[in-house]
Amino acid sequence: MPKKPGNLFIVSAPSGTGKTTLVQALTDTIPDLFVSVSHTTRPQRPSEEGGVNYHFVDRKTFDAMAGREQFLEYARVFDHYYGTSRVWVEEQLARGSDIILEIDWQGGRQIRSLMPGAIGIFILPPSYESLQKRLQARGDAPETVARRMRDATRELSHYAEYDYLVINDDLETALGQLADIIRGSAHAYRAQQAWFDEFVGKMLRDARDLQ
Repeated sequence: MPKKPGNLFIVSAPSGTGKTTLVQALTDTIPDLFVSVSHTTRPQRPSEEGGVNYHFVDRKTFDAMAGREQFLEYARVFDHYYGTSRVWVEEQLARGSDIILEIDWQGGRQIRSLMPGAIGIFILPPSYESLQKRLQARGDAPETVARRMRDATRELSHYAEYDYLVINDDLETALGQLADIIRGSAHAYRAQQAWFDEFVGKMLRDARDLQ
């Protein structure tokens, strides 16, 4: 039996919803599931490691990569640019690995135009008030919180573009729901259409030959 390629998952959420925590827990739970490490022009934080959290590059390097079409998608978020490596993602999928892209709705829309089989998952907060409290608890300046809340409203308005919606009210419950989506998608026709078409097509051709 030919090996199926991996699935590409787009995971989006408003800032403060717990997306990164959930995705990290997922990769610890499910073998052969990896998170794509984006390139970004934003400054590296003291707690971050280059090549692990992000590939940190300057604007000139980023623009050159975009010009050479080395990104599957890229977008400006909070005054900085983020991009997803085309070559790395395509290589991993061909090996059968599942890949998660943590990107906003703009990037998700770009990816789906190039890869219609990509599976979109949108993570929702349990309420608007809880999202505000989570952002305030980070200790950011009030104007930063206010801007992120405005951006969250814009992000939320694109929820219907996704295949699955998960409400992160309880971390363990949300994690279980995400894991079910990841595992079940290995058998989803839309996500694996080319593979299943070839697999079933061969059986039908063999059936005709044996008649």
